[in-house]
Amino acid sequence: MATGVDRAAGVGLVVFSLLLFVYYSVWVVVLPFVDHDHGLHQYFLSREYSVILPGAAAVVLLLCIGAFTAAVVWKNHKPKKVD
Repeated sequence: MATGVDRAAGVGLVVFSLLLFVYYSVWVVVLPFVDHDHGLHQYFLSREYSVILPGAAAVVLLLCIGAFTAAVVWKNHKPKKVD
């Protein structure tokens, strides 16, 4: 069973992910149809960042996966036996 701290961390991550999803969805889907002089635009970055930030996050994620895989392979590497 999960402890209270684990559950709180899980709930926090779910809430953070939900807020990030809603923010990004409004930014990418709704904002292009709102006038540029509307006050809603002050809460969001410019549209260029809606492509740059997820791309950078994807690169960082792939680098972390590659580093983890390399570390596991390196740790489990056994030298060949020489007869």
